[in-house]
Amino acid sequence: MNSTKKTRDIQVRSTNLEIDDIVSKLRDLRNASLESRKRHDRPPKLPSRKILAGVAEGLSAALFPNRLGSSELANEGIDHYVGHTLNVTLRDLMVQIQHELHYHSGMETLSSEDRDQSIAITQAFAKRLPQIRVLLDSDIIAAYEGDPAARNVDEVLVCYPGIMAITHYRLAHELHKLGVPLIARMISEIAHSVTGIEIHPGAQIGGSFFIDHGTGVVIGETAVIGQNVRLYQAVTLGAKRFPVDENGTLVKGNLRHPIVEDDVVIYAGATILGRITIGRGSTIGGNVWLTHSVPAGSSISQPQTKQRSDIRTRD
Repeated sequence: MNSTKKTRDIQVRSTNLEIDDIVSKLRDLRNASLESRKRHDRPPKLPSRKILAGVAEGLSAALFPNRLGSSELANEGIDHYVGHTLNVTLRDLMVQIQHELHYHSGMETLSSEDRDQSIAITQAFAKRLPQIRVLLDSDIIAAYEGDPAARNVDEVLVCYPGIMAITHYRLAHELHKLGVPLIARMISEIAHSVTGIEIHPGAQIGGSFFIDHGTGVVIGETAVIGQNVRLYQAVTLGAKRFPVDENGTLVKGNLRHPIVEDDVVIYAGATILGRITIGRGSTIGGNVWLTHSVPAGSSISQPQTKQRSDIRTRD
């Protein structure tokens, strides 16, 4: 058996896969791409997705050390653990912020202004962590109170994909507001790749937010969500259309996603498109396709939306 394995290993090592030619072709393609973006002599160093995943994990552990931190923590050591975790994690984040600022500057080296700005952004973000914790506490309570299958709030925190996605979103949203949208998007997309829940960090979401089950939920960049809103799986808060300018280029940054007011419930598979308003206390049924505003206290189901569409057709 050992002789067979040794022979196989020799055959594998001796096989010529013509890697050199592939490396050369990939280098030519890479250089051509950099040249087209006028970056041939100074390819940009982007923030690291791997490091940012560690940053998100470290920040989550600092926010919830007893549940997401070390399992061996003693009560008297919690503050030390939180302080150490924040010190390491925020320094890692600061370096990634420097990479983003340098990337956008187009300069060959990181300027002193960008270095100072990275410090200021990191400090401002750190000061917002207590408020993020307050919001996340409200989200966890909303999930616990809104799901009869939840046995306790700890189960919600450590098990629910919606809470993971919301945690990443709330961290990313603060970074987005502080002027590092690439890092913010990367942190949100890390959760997206794990949970199947896509929340753009530019969206505005109030407290006590609950995403039940979650897979397939999409919340667009300019969506505004009020307090105590509940979404189920496969809900889309998206754009109805994508306007272009005179050159045929997509217009960026326009307000194109829904406003969902307080105390709204949106059931599985509902698709809500455009800059419309879902009035406070409304209920949107499963698989509804909605492109018009509805007043407070509305209850919208599939037959109602079909009837409205038929009326418009007759008109």
